[in-house]
Amino acid sequence: MDLRFTDEEIAFRDEVRTFCRTEIPAEIRKKVSEGRSLSKDDYVTSQRILNAKGWAVPHWPQEFGGRDWTPIQRYIYTEELFQAAVPLPQQFNCYMFGPVLATFGRQDQKERFLPRAANLDDWWCQGFSEPGAGSDLASLKTKAVRDGDHYVVDGQKTWTTLGQHADWIFCLVRTDFEAKKQRGISFLLIDMKSPGITVRPILTLEGRHEVNEVFFDSVRVPVENLVGEENKGWDYAKFLLANERTGIARIGLTKERIARIKRLAREMPAGPGTMWDDPAFRSRVAEVEVELKALEITQMRVAAKQGRADSVEPDPASSLLKIRGSQLQQAATELLVELAGPFALAAPARGAGANNLPGGFDWVDAAAPSYFNNRKVSIYGGSNEIQHNVIAKGILGL
Repeated sequence: MDLRFTDEEIAFRDEVRTFCRTEIPAEIRKKVSEGRSLSKDDYVTSQRILNAKGWAVPHWPQEFGGRDWTPIQRYIYTEELFQAAVPLPQQFNCYMFGPVLATFGRQDQKERFLPRAANLDDWWCQGFSEPGAGSDLASLKTKAVRDGDHYVVDGQKTWTTLGQHADWIFCLVRTDFEAKKQRGISFLLIDMKSPGITVRPILTLEGRHEVNEVFFDSVRVPVENLVGEENKGWDYAKFLLANERTGIARIGLTKERIARIKRLAREMPAGPGTMWDDPAFRSRVAEVEVELKALEITQMRVAAKQGRADSVEPDPASSLLKIRGSQLQQAATELLVELAGPFALAAPARGAGANNLPGGFDWVDAAAPSYFNNRKVSIYGGSNEIQHNVIAKGILGL
């Protein structure tokens, strides 16, 4: 297999690279690079710039803003966004809700919701996990009871990422209480301004408000907001999760972090020189780089396979990408904390700026929060333990 890019692919990569570095505001990219929280306006600004270029939803049908790109072009596009520290188009709008609606929704739903989702005029969040239904998602208990032209929804969702910004939530709800648990679930679109919805923040390990609890107390939802068929929501959820895991290895993101670590290490004083003069530190950086290159080759093999006409099922090798990709993302944040040394302790304890270091070293304030936040990457999108099961069955045949 020849994994080298063609001349056309190289030209495409250069176009994406130049656009990302010149059109997306530098202050937004700096926040991403340093692992700091983005505001809602940051996400909206970046996505609307990409959407104006026609690049917010390239994997959607062309009727709704998609591009006729090959799997390799999609791979290049995503990796260049990561390496330029550009926020990915809003995950819930573009990689979860959008593909589901484009595939299973009615035409009137597509026309109503998809253009607004692509431009981030509506912000969507995901209502899947519940306090008693995480890895065993089919055990969800949030119910939707038909009452004329409405469903009445009662229950609770949790770990609702960025739900504090959301205008709408796509929800899995139980509509048949007698059927096998996977068969009695429906996929419902709910306006977050509906009476009876309460959103409560959950502060994550590093003290950020990133996730939420969402409570539904007799929330009335028009039946027209049902996607596809009633009680077929589990099928749509599986389709959605396959899209969620696209690019989940985030190789370009780790590449950008490693390049930044190498640059900062040459500036960080240590003994008579800098951290980059420490052979042990350089060895640890090199180890991550070598592992990253091996993972990149695997990712390209998976992308090349996706482009074959006989490839219809998800490649179980994507589970390898998820496991190793998350481990390397975490390894990069560990290196950054090591680089910051004792200065990394001040920010979580006393807030940003607590180190009072001279200009050029303000990055240390975000080192520990980024490290703590990245503990989650081995859990979301299917925990690494679950991915080991997929590999055992799909690759090893156990």
